[in-house]
Amino acid sequence: MQLHRKSLGLKELIAIAVGGMVGGGIFTILGIAVSMVGFLAPFAIALGGVVALFAAYSYVKLGVYYKDEGATYAFFKRTYPDSDLAASFIGWYTIFGYISTLALYAYTFSSYAISGSEWAHDEWVRKGVAMAIIWTFALVNLWSVKGMGRIEDLMVYLKLAILFVISLMLIYYGETDFKTFSQTLLQDFENTRVIHILTVASVTFVAYEGFQLVINAVKEMDDPDRNIPRAIYSAVILVSSIYFIIALGSVMAIPTEELIKNKEYALAAGAEDIMGDLGRNLVIIGAVLATSSAISGTMFGSSRQMARIADDGYLPRTLSKRRGTIPTHAILAMAATASLLILAGGLRLILEFGSITFLLVSLLMAVANFKIRHKTRSSTLFTISAIIGLAVGSVLILWYEYKTKPEQMLFIVILYILLSIGAYSYAKQAGRN
Repeated sequence: MQLHRKSLGLKELIAIAVGGMVGGGIFTILGIAVSMVGFLAPFAIALGGVVALFAAYSYVKLGVYYKDEGATYAFFKRTYPDSDLAASFIGWYTIFGYISTLALYAYTFSSYAISGSEWAHDEWVRKGVAMAIIWTFALVNLWSVKGMGRIEDLMVYLKLAILFVISLMLIYYGETDFKTFSQTLLQDFENTRVIHILTVASVTFVAYEGFQLVINAVKEMDDPDRNIPRAIYSAVILVSSIYFIIALGSVMAIPTEELIKNKEYALAAGAEDIMGDLGRNLVIIGAVLATSSAISGTMFGSSRQMARIADDGYLPRTLSKRRGTIPTHAILAMAATASLLILAGGLRLILEFGSITFLLVSLLMAVANFKIRHKTRSSTLFTISAIIGLAVGSVLILWYEYKTKPEQMLFIVILYILLSIGAYSYAKQAGRN
């Protein structure tokens, strides 16, 4: 993420945030969103951006106040310095949130990489390719990180350009005119409950995760007081706008049944139907590029955060071992755990587990910001609104799981119980040391 540079300007910081967010999320969430709310999907996805702004507010305020590259974990630990339990829980939830996004990016990479082939609908081939790409980037991170940051800006803005071109092509080639679209949109709005729109906004929240990576570069940026808020807010607004445009182009150009049928690679399948091989290949290139850069960047940053948490005694000490500056054991642990998550569940499970996790972590950040709101000069009203909004989002996903796939909700609850047991046990160990 250009961390080798001694000074990062606003353009680079926005690239870091956008690169962290646009990691294949839009390619993954589109089909699922359409299956839930039809033509209202673009608006529900954009509403997810509003939820992300609520989350970003606390990160910005805490980031400017603490100026700690440890970000999420460091903020909570410093806000509650006497609580080993708080530090351990936020550490475990944050790391497993990153692991779930690794699994999501890899699953998306796999879905698009094999789309159009004879294995497109083979779940085990998809899982195998997903695990292979995770281990590929794990090996790259184990070998060397030198030079990876040099092309980050190029990759980020290239994938944004590809997404923009795709959306324009979809709108141009689409057979649905605005009059027909408006009529269908009105029908969907009349037949869709508001709570379902809010649920989609919550489920798609994971597609906005990544803006906090800006704070990891606080020691190497120009004027953090100005650039942290400018970079994060600009990136969230830019990404939500891009998501809205490409989702709008998709529902106007691609039949709803096609988007629902091919959830995992809906955009590629639909683009092929209306634009032929050119459309499909362009989407595949965009998805592969987006997910590859996101896997690499997430592996790089989160493995170092895992090693730091292990240094503090809230994860197994072995995870803090490094070769030079490379946290070898943390990289291997993240790759192995992400692979297990891919084996255990499909796309929707990974997506919803990731969204719940980052909603929960963002909620904890909002609570921390509320505690020291006078020091961070935060608006009490907006901070409370963020807490309520993020809490409601978390509840809505669980409610949706309970209503539609209770066995999947049970699996997610069991995962959280295991995480909580692990966090609690290491908090107790740290307290005795």
